[in-house]
Amino acid sequence: MTVFRPCIDLHSGQVKQIVGGSLKDVPNSSETDEKQLKTNFVSSFPSSHYAALYKVHNLTGAHVIKLGPGNDQAALEALAAWPGGLQIGGGISIDNAEYWLTEGKAGKIIVTSWLFPQAKFSESRLKQLADKVGKEKIVVDISCKVLDGEWIVAMDKWQTLTDMRVNADSIRMLESYCSEFLVHAADVEGLCKGIDSKLVEKLGEWCTIPVTYAGGGHAFSDLQLVHDLSNGKVDLTFGSALDIFGGSGVKFDDCVEWNNSQSQK
Repeated sequence: MTVFRPCIDLHSGQVKQIVGGSLKDVPNSSETDEKQLKTNFVSSFPSSHYAALYKVHNLTGAHVIKLGPGNDQAALEALAAWPGGLQIGGGISIDNAEYWLTEGKAGKIIVTSWLFPQAKFSESRLKQLADKVGKEKIVVDISCKVLDGEWIVAMDKWQTLTDMRVNADSIRMLESYCSEFLVHAADVEGLCKGIDSKLVEKLGEWCTIPVTYAGGGHAFSDLQLVHDLSNGKVDLTFGSALDIFGGSGVKFDDCVEWNNSQSQK
């Protein structure tokens, strides 16, 4: 059954909601080009506030995403507020995965860009990571953009298209090495203009492990829509539309109530 999965997006050490397509780096730098950045919301609360809120309501599987440098401390504060209850993504590699799981106290790590050296997928890297930390601790982020009618995995804050298509074959291969998927539809992320319904439908068809979709959610009814499109196999994240992030389309309390009602079925 489809449930609400919350998020904590971190940029420059603050909790923010950002239009995904506006995240671009300054040339030859990992710093964000602030002139192009479109921000929907900047929180006055620390990351730990949201982590504690999710813990109170037992909203498991929430993802903490570090969008660029300067976010490690904020990420650690969120993870400390709910040890083992949150997933961490952004800059994760085989070199730091164990740190975030042990010292950082993340429940799972979320990995994307490290799997794509020179934007080409490396199955050997994913296998090495699974051998080191266990596939049950790995979430593969296959966030994507549409190109010529296909979904192409995008890396480096969704700026760079890789050589991987999101389809039944790639999903089947990746499932050998991970326990979950996270999928941002980068073209609609942060726009609050509707989900990529076709992608949600296909994820429900292709995936046999838990998968969380994010991007374009703008109304509480999207939870039922995602449930219907995916036969309850895909979970949904709301971002900019959520009232706790300054939005007006979706009430956090309604999402909590939805999850509670689903668990009772």
